[in-house]
Amino acid sequence: MQHKIKENKISRKKLRSNSVNLFLLVLPIVIFIFSMFIGRYVISPILVIKILLSKIIYIDPTWHPTMESVIWDVRLPRAIAAMLVGAGLSVSGASFQGLFKNPLVSPQILGVSAGAGFGAALALLLLEKLILVQISAFIGGVVAVAFTYKISKIYKTTPLLMLVLSGMVTAALFSALTSLIKYVADPLNKLPAVVFWLMGSFNAVSRGDLIFLGPFIIVGCAVLVLIRWRINVLSLGEEEARSMGINTEQLKFIIISSATIITAASVCMSGIIGWVGLVIPHVGRILVGPDHKKLIPVSLILGASYLLIVDDIARSAISTEIPIGILTAIIGAPFFAYLIRKSKSGWNY
Repeated sequence: MQHKIKENKISRKKLRSNSVNLFLLVLPIVIFIFSMFIGRYVISPILVIKILLSKIIYIDPTWHPTMESVIWDVRLPRAIAAMLVGAGLSVSGASFQGLFKNPLVSPQILGVSAGAGFGAALALLLLEKLILVQISAFIGGVVAVAFTYKISKIYKTTPLLMLVLSGMVTAALFSALTSLIKYVADPLNKLPAVVFWLMGSFNAVSRGDLIFLGPFIIVGCAVLVLIRWRINVLSLGEEEARSMGINTEQLKFIIISSATIITAASVCMSGIIGWVGLVIPHVGRILVGPDHKKLIPVSLILGASYLLIVDDIARSAISTEIPIGILTAIIGAPFFAYLIRKSKSGWNY
């Protein structure tokens, strides 16, 4: 009897695991296709599918060239960008939460978003060209984290608590500098550009942005996926990890560098988007548990799907586009509060 009960439990567990895997496999595909149908310029689903397939197989073009331009030059790059940024921020958040053993950690913890925001604001004030704004934002994010890492060094080690405290100092410093730029910016021209950029949007994303910034996010995510099992060991504690032969300082540097590159590239592409890297990893833990070998790939899929859904809402809910950073905060904050209430027994890592 007990053997049969045990078999039933194992069977139910496998069924649940298979259902979750199927859901995660189908979810981003369905949302991506659905996103091609959404927009102020109405195009029938059949025409959308024909336009997409026309680049693979020959289909007699019975549609207006404007429709093809809307799909290939606007909706497709935007959807890919939203999925890349969502996946990157979620993977970075899951990695940082495991590294710092703290459920409140997000990709912005080391000041990368504040530094990138300052770099972009400075470029918008002085230069205006989008490519220069993106380069300046990327450099600002990397410099901010390098500054955090430098001031957190104690002798030859980098304690995690010092990293967090240094990140808070760096974020405060660069946020103040960004506020200073807003104060001196022309209120009729420069200031609105800075404010709207900082609120986040995929409105200006192009195929060139994907070619230029996409590889940084993809490579950073690939590195974190490849070393995900080591994050499990590191989350046990540095002494335990060192006893298992892992160079903890090197591993921390790789995780921080990868997450920094991902976050800086994401900010360059879309502006500052919060809450994704904080909330999505917790949703992943509900589905597959705290094992980073499963959690990081699941966070990648969930983050890509979630941010694409939010972007669809941002560009179609009302007549004007809602900055996506506002929506992620409106959705993410109450949901995270719900997760806190639900996890009465604490968080597992």
